[in-house]
Amino acid sequence: MSEEVVCVDFWANGFGMRVRIALREKGVQFELKEEDLRTKERSALVLEMSPVLRQIPILIHHGKPVLGSINIVEYIDEVWKEGPALLPADPLDRAHARLWAHYIDKMLFSTQTKFLKSKGEAKEKSKAELIENLKQLEQVLGDGNYFGGDEFNFLDIMLIPFSSMFSGYEEHGSFQIGVECPKLMAWVKRCRQRESVARTLPDDGEMYQLHKAWYGIE
Repeated sequence: MSEEVVCVDFWANGFGMRVRIALREKGVQFELKEEDLRTKERSALVLEMSPVLRQIPILIHHGKPVLGSINIVEYIDEVWKEGPALLPADPLDRAHARLWAHYIDKMLFSTQTKFLKSKGEAKEKSKAELIENLKQLEQVLGDGNYFGGDEFNFLDIMLIPFSSMFSGYEEHGSFQIGVECPKLMAWVKRCRQRESVARTLPDDGEMYQLHKAWYGIE
């Protein structure tokens, strides 16, 4: 099976963490091929499997590529039926989950980038935006154990990789997410107890150090 399923990714790529968590939730054996994003040059495998976008993660199944982390997780859910369902069964709930997955990618990720790259007043403004993004997601979580209620599923997989930077947010911005978003932090602790998440998420300190180097943070 591992010869049939390959995940091309970088250890610190939050989008690729989604793919690895989903595969592990489904019990799918896979081969991980590391692609170092710290260099601009892409490997021959990436150029072959993603010649236009030249991006990771890439899921290679029976020699054919699937691209885009949200798209890949949906593909995994459709192909491997024997594992727990990741997307909600109800079409309206699925649409809701997809909407907030795109919110994470378009809002939270872009705000994180601004926050880490900016200084002075711009940094304080982006910090406020980041906290507001997290509070918005906490409202979506509500009082449930997971975003899917009592079951860990699609939207949990979309967001939990970002938690590997939460301590970096706190150090960089001198605030505590647990104070701003206590329910969200309790959710993080629950998710991190899952084997699929624990095996995938990197060390928080290493993540922040890598981002400091990427963005020139002193």
